[in-house]
Amino acid sequence: MRILRISDHKGQFSLDGVNYRELDLLVKDDIIKLIDRVINGDTEMDVFDEEKIQHPAHKIIYRNLYNKLLALSADKERFKEESNEMYREAIAKYKVQMEN
Repeated sequence: MRILRISDHKGQFSLDGVNYRELDLLVKDDIIKLIDRVINGDTEMDVFDEEKIQHPAHKIIYRNLYNKLLALSADKERFKEESNEMYREAIAKYKVQMEN
């Protein structure tokens, strides 16, 4: 699913891979959903190209968001493993309690 794209010289994002909105409409909840999509799914993004984005705000937002999501995507397996390890004891403890 493509979550970031460059279209009509503007940066756009999508939470479903179908409907796109311009980056200046991005809110905190959208960022959280994008992060979730990167961690839990197969996502694609247009490569940041400063020449293709003419809107100054979109250029800044796209560059930063693209770099952060790209880094997260590269480290998502390590991130999942660390998260699972962090909560392994609690999961095991409550699983035993639920079975009894």
